Amino acid sequence: MKKPTSKIREEIARLQEQLKQAETRDAERIGRLALRAGLGELDLEETQLLAAFEELAARFRGAAGKRTDAGRTSKATTLHPGETEGQIAEG
Repeated sequence: MKKPTSKIREEIARLQEQLKQAETRDAERIGRLALRAGLGELDLEETQLLAAFEELAARFRGAAGKRTDAGRTSKATTLHPGETEGQIAEG
């Protein structure tokens, strides 16, 4: 039995609202963590901050793919501001 288009539209609207709520929860969580990390005190352009978040996401995506034989993720390296993997910041 096919669903009428009105029911499909209602379902889409309901799912869009659920998505909006989930995105809001995620944004609030990430925002709170960014503030706790001190990002609110820094005078950064949005493009700089976005690039840093993209690097962070890529780093965690890469770590998720690197698992040990026991099924755990390998130990992550902590990078400090100004450092890249394999390099230590000056100053």
